[in-house]
Amino acid sequence: MKEVFDMAGTIHEADSPELLAQIRQEAAQAASELVEAAKLHRGQIVVIGCSSSEAVGKKVGSWSTPEVGQAIYDGLASIFDPLGIYLAAQCCEHLNRALIVEREAVPGADIVNVVPQPKAGGSFATAAYHTFRHPVALEEIRADAGLDIGGTLIGMHLKKVAVPVRLTQNHIGEAMVLAARVRPKFIGGERAAYDPALKDGYPEE
Repeated sequence: MKEVFDMAGTIHEADSPELLAQIRQEAAQAASELVEAAKLHRGQIVVIGCSSSEAVGKKVGSWSTPEVGQAIYDGLASIFDPLGIYLAAQCCEHLNRALIVEREAVPGADIVNVVPQPKAGGSFATAAYHTFRHPVALEEIRADAGLDIGGTLIGMHLKKVAVPVRLTQNHIGEAMVLAARVRPKFIGGERAAYDPALKDGYPEE
């Protein structure tokens, strides 16, 4: 790994094409498993929290690596994009875990003005910002599923009720991967009747 200094601090360069290819493939596999487990469909949004530092075996926030962020983005997008599923990239705590998302995914949303950088937003969110057609930043969102790559804490951006999803692809590089889907709340108590189909998630519009 080589170090490069930018305005926000030191970033690092990956020096292994094999590692990037591996990370890209693992990200695609995790996305594919989540789509199936969460029964995701066109128009839904998946929030992604991602530490490129953790993916290369370093402490979260300590070793931002743009090529790794891009490789993870590319792997996820290779699954989500053809299905019409939107990706919301969660920024790091320096940007209060704001999100970068395609504008068409959130019509009418209140956007904020920030451009993520590898050391102020994170390498993954930076990759998303520069790859999306029309990126916008939001302070919050209510996503239909999520992937937490490296312990980045995505729960604040999931719809209620979040349900853990166990993936066989539970690492991307060295980063642990946790996944979640969501379902509507059960309300009404013991006399209420429920639609069993909603136990598996929100209906397709």
